[in-house]
Amino acid sequence: MLGFLTARRAGLDDPLRLRRAESTRRVLGLQLNPDRDVDRIHGNGINTIDIEAVEGRYMLSGGADGVIVIYDLENFSGKLQYTCKAVCTVGRSSRYVHKFSVETVQWYPYDTGMFVSSSFDKTMKVWDTETLKPAEVFQFEGNVYCHHLSPIARKHSLIAVGTTNPKIQLCDLKSGSRIHILQGHRAEVLSVRWSPRYEHILATASADSKVKVWDVRRASGSLFTLDQHNGDKSKASSEAVNTAHNGRVNGLCFTGDGLYLLTSGTDDRMRLWNSATGENTLVNYGKVCNESRKRLQFTVSRGCSPEFVFVPCGSSVAVYTLHTGELVTMLRGHYNSVDCCEFHPDYQEVYSGGKDCNILAWVPVLRPSDVEEDSDHEVKGAAGQSSVNPAFQDAWSSDED
Repeated sequence: MLGFLTARRAGLDDPLRLRRAESTRRVLGLQLNPDRDVDRIHGNGINTIDIEAVEGRYMLSGGADGVIVIYDLENFSGKLQYTCKAVCTVGRSSRYVHKFSVETVQWYPYDTGMFVSSSFDKTMKVWDTETLKPAEVFQFEGNVYCHHLSPIARKHSLIAVGTTNPKIQLCDLKSGSRIHILQGHRAEVLSVRWSPRYEHILATASADSKVKVWDVRRASGSLFTLDQHNGDKSKASSEAVNTAHNGRVNGLCFTGDGLYLLTSGTDDRMRLWNSATGENTLVNYGKVCNESRKRLQFTVSRGCSPEFVFVPCGSSVAVYTLHTGELVTMLRGHYNSVDCCEFHPDYQEVYSGGKDCNILAWVPVLRPSDVEEDSDHEVKGAAGQSSVNPAFQDAWSSDED
């Protein structure tokens, strides 16, 4: 670290190198924080969480009990031990609460005054954070598995929605109506994700074992269908048989730069794809346990070198190196299956939610203080000297002096 600081000060290195090195060190030191709790509000499993990108301060959670909670992650107590308080809740007593399990919650990317939730009660609701009342409610024919707003869109305000119907619905926030349908899947759509690089590119995953990439401006169908065997993409007839996994595909996640797409399936495999060409990079992550019948929310780090993937795996969160597939560690702390996890890029922290109704905070281990910087040894005097490293003890002075 001192080498990075010296090189940065001398202008030999880009400051980004220091930032990436420290971010990577912090991710590699993630541990369950015994000093930080998150208010336990949900009476049933937690399906989804989301941290807003504006301040990085507020976190949404949605549970199998239909309840939505907003937490404040900041510590203003001045104490090491603190609890992330629930600042507001859409509970069972609210007339606007979802009747059944909340499957996805997401903040509006540009303003914490609005968030969107979708549920098995066949609705997607756009909420006013201030009043905790729905500003808009979209009704669907089947259960809603997932939805997603583009994190970068400036030219559209579309929400992609996946339901039990194989057709992907595109809902417009401005008009409050469903304006477009994407056809191509043959079973329920379990996950949808907009590209963080190109605002019109959308990836969708389905129970038909397929992952399709769309340009929503085109009316002629998907750009391509991912093929785990990297078949000939020039043959249109092969599109019908291309599969990304040998089971249901229930997880999608773009890397922060949008250059790669990660998919997860019930064949206990995770695959990394080139998002521009649809090529399978053939990274081997080994067996990644996935028994979920619904959407699996996993996440990728941002600002590290190399980048890391955080995937719910049974009652643990598995951490893999993105481009090599190496299993770095298993974050263990939940008492039941983990259903979702979210990476906080500002502090290199991970939050995970599971069927044990808990949200756990995984934070980097603090650096041990250097002996020279320990202020306590001046106060403790001789009593504290025994705790000092023997290499720094005074072995020359006599007691008479």
